Amino acid sequence: MLTLPWERIDDSSPIAAKMAAWAAREIIEQRFAPGTLLTEAELAAAQGASRTPAREAMLQLERWRLVRLVPKKGAIVTTVTGSERRDLLAVRVLFEVDAAHALKSASGLEPVAADLRTLLDRQRQALNAGDTLGFASADYSFHARIIRSGGNAVVDEMLTTMGPRLARLTYQAVIDRPGSLDTLFDEHAELTDLAERSDADAFGALIRRHIDATHFA
Repeated sequence: MLTLPWERIDDSSPIAAKMAAWAAREIIEQRFAPGTLLTEAELAAAQGASRTPAREAMLQLERWRLVRLVPKKGAIVTTVTGSERRDLLAVRVLFEVDAAHALKSASGLEPVAADLRTLLDRQRQALNAGDTLGFASADYSFHARIIRSGGNAVVDEMLTTMGPRLARLTYQAVIDRPGSLDTLFDEHAELTDLAERSDADAFGALIRRHIDATHFA
């Protein structure tokens, strides 16, 4: 299952990876607000490291589209526009619906159902703890598991790069509309139930309705 950068970091991870993962969390949780100028020196000081890994971390943040590099100044934290939200989620819908079709014609949803149940439990724990970022992280892994079931290696690569942006969209959707958190969870539970029943047609139809209702609104 795919996870987000801060979930993959451990003591053996490169300093630059740790710095990028830390900064990504700060941006997603809006401690670095859109429009904020980040410098290599500030990032290095915050993590007690040199500017060389800070420079690498900035480049990674740009690849994730969380910042826009400004020559000789630093990086500006990007703003999520309405058009970016629609475009990014429209791509995710296409990936997921395609995966659902592939599952229908292949081995079915059974191999996916157990993983979705595990991720649903993670979402429930985050929901009970009021952990919005934890829920957004589990949301990403939940949808990524569906998409990866399609077996497209190029899509997997794209999905990994899109991960922090997708988590940011979910986090913001929940912050903007707190009541959507329960709706997100309930529809994930329904998707999991459909996967366990191997109802691929209903599963694919619910995917599109789920994303339209909870993210595009």
